[in-house]
Amino acid sequence: MFRQNSRRRGISWLIGAAVTLLAHAARAHSEPTSFIDLHPAAEQLEAVVTASTSDLAHDLPEVEPGMLLQPEILWQQRATLAGNVLARLRIAADGVPLTGQLLKIEPVPDRQDLRLKFQFPWSRLPSETSIQARLFPYDSRHKTFVNLYQGDHLARQEILEGNQIAITMPLASQSIGAVVRQFLYEGVHHIFIGPDHILFIVGLLLLGGTLRRLLTIITAFTVAHSITLGLATFGIVNPSPRLIEPLIALSIVFVGVHALLGRKSTDTRVLFAFGFGLVHGFGFASVLQEMALPRAALGWSLAAFNGGVEIGQMCIVACVAPLLTLLCRRDPVAGARTVFALALAVVTVGSFWFFQRTIG
Repeated sequence: MFRQNSRRRGISWLIGAAVTLLAHAARAHSEPTSFIDLHPAAEQLEAVVTASTSDLAHDLPEVEPGMLLQPEILWQQRATLAGNVLARLRIAADGVPLTGQLLKIEPVPDRQDLRLKFQFPWSRLPSETSIQARLFPYDSRHKTFVNLYQGDHLARQEILEGNQIAITMPLASQSIGAVVRQFLYEGVHHIFIGPDHILFIVGLLLLGGTLRRLLTIITAFTVAHSITLGLATFGIVNPSPRLIEPLIALSIVFVGVHALLGRKSTDTRVLFAFGFGLVHGFGFASVLQEMALPRAALGWSLAAFNGGVEIGQMCIVACVAPLLTLLCRRDPVAGARTVFALALAVVTVGSFWFFQRTIG
């Protein structure tokens, strides 16, 4: 009786976890982001701040985000918007604080963003510049990408997020090691904030199999998304997210339905892991494109990001596969019910995302 109750509690816990994932899944892998592009020159530092209208309108109680894309409203609110940004953005050159002035503000309608251009005069070109910014403190998830340019190419990139709100950037090119560390972390991070990719991988694992079989399936997925990630990053093929995002959701529905139907004599998961992996690669690429990769180390940043994604995937496999295998071996009936519940959750979430992304 004790063993039976323990098994029931185990099944309830797994089903509860699936329900919790469903409750939080609507966030997908979107994160609020903004950008600070720095262009140093002999007499001044030009700083271009790009942020969403929804974030910028947060401190304007009587203004809806979409209104900021209207020229007359934007003109009326320009001083307030610039003041709000400058109050949360502090820049110093060799330790000397700089004073910013608004040069221009313009809408970016296709992204629902605003672009604010500031100048920070200095007496001479410094050896380093320090940036302290928490542009939108009301949102703890917000990330600000700070991009330092040398001429027309991106020389360095840093990220301000969480408690990390201050950085010092030498006015020199970023080392390869720094690029690899940064984008390796970003790849791992992206997997763990992307429940759509996690659900797809979990769906692939639900029917179990030998370790060799599971690694073959995940490797097929990795090879496929590496191909399209590279093609999109280098601008060879770049399909619209309006097509890719619904297809990613549809891939989740597919693997969930496949798990619900149960094992067949021929295991075709390698084939559709590769096929849908091509689609997921374009999804990963959209994240990299938003980061504005440093062109001087494009290959390194691409390889590091892809490596981080692979590490994240292996962590998911290492956590999920042994638990399902152990449960199915100790109690085949409880294991089958758990797989069914998880597969049903995968199908439900994937279907919700598909209709949300298709209609949206």
